Amino acid sequence: MAKAIHSMIRVLNEERAVAFYEKAFGLTVADRLDFADFTLVYLSNPESDFELKLTVNKSQSEPYDLGNGYGHLAVSVEDAAAEHARFEAEGLSPRKLVDFAPGGEVIARFFFVQDPDGYEIEVLQRAGRYK
Repeated sequence: MAKAIHSMIRVLNEERAVAFYEKAFGLTVADRLDFADFTLVYLSNPESDFELKLTVNKSQSEPYDLGNGYGHLAVSVEDAAAEHARFEAEGLSPRKLVDFAPGGEVIARFFFVQDPDGYEIEVLQRAGRYK
């Protein structure tokens, strides 16, 4: 059976991206592989074996066009309201906290935030299927 190990995104500025993911999600550099044309930076934290891989193409000078095919990365947290408040205090500009209750019962509590390159990240409270 397959095991998910990482997701990769392309970023324009390594330092800015690493700082955002550390401040927002406690992800730190697990490994960094530097090559002539690009650098790969693997980010992780003790919560999961799953990693976020940042690819920094050294010839890229303009922001990436994210297109209309990318959706979002999702992370789970114990308390979405507390994390939302922390994100606001850190100046990370989270969007509004949402209680998703399509049938009258809350099935998810979440908010979204954008990283410095425009990638969307959904922050979900751990409950139900979102563990």
